[in-house]
Amino acid sequence: MSRKRTAILISGRGSNMRSLVSAAKAEDFPAEIALVLSNVGDAAGLEFASGEGIATKVVEHKSFAGREPFERAMQAVLESHGIELVCLAGFMRLLSPWFVEHWRGRMLNVHPALLPSYRGLHTHERALADGVKIHGATVHFVVPEMDAGPIIAQAAVAVRGDDTPETLAARVLEQEHRIYPRALALAASGAAIVQGERVAIAGEPAVGAALVSPAI
Repeated sequence: MSRKRTAILISGRGSNMRSLVSAAKAEDFPAEIALVLSNVGDAAGLEFASGEGIATKVVEHKSFAGREPFERAMQAVLESHGIELVCLAGFMRLLSPWFVEHWRGRMLNVHPALLPSYRGLHTHERALADGVKIHGATVHFVVPEMDAGPIIAQAAVAVRGDDTPETLAARVLEQEHRIYPRALALAASGAAIVQGERVAIAGEPAVGAALVSPAI
C-alpha cells in the first residue's frame, strides 16, 4: 500500500497532531506523517514530533515581510519533503488564496463547531450564549473562505446545563481527536470524494456522507 506523505502544520502544542501521529502508526493507515511544520520556533508540538522520529521544520512568519514570501517558504519546505496532503492542527495563520488553491482537495482542517455554524473564534462561548443543545467538531477540506469547504466528518456532543466554555471545549476536543484521523484516512485512501460543495464517502450512502456521531 502506498501511503500518502502528509505534513501537519502547527503553532502550539498540537494535540490534534498527536492523534494523527498515533493513528498513522497503524500499518494499514493510508497516510504517513512525514513532516511537522510550525510557524513558531518554540511550539511544544515540535519536541513531541521529533521524539516520534518525524522530521520537523520551523518557518517563522515573523521573519518574512509579508504573507506571500512566508507561504512560498512553507511551500518550498513541503515540496522538498514530497508532501501530498496537509493537515492544519492549531495552525494560527490565515492562509492566502494562492496557497489554499495550490492545496485544494489536499488540505484538511479541524474546527471546534458543527459547521457551517460558529465559524471563526470563541465557538464554545457563542454556542453557550445561544443556548444550543448540540455542539461539536468538523473536519473539512480547506477553501479560501475561512472555516468553509466540503465537510468530511463531524461529531456531535450534547450541551449540558452546567457547561462552561472550558468543559464544553474539553468534550469537543475529545471528538476532534476521534474524527480527524478518520477524516485523514478517508482523504488519503481516496474514499472522500469532493462533489461540488459536498463530500461523498465511497461505499456509503450519498445522503449524509459525512460521518456524524450520536450526541453524547
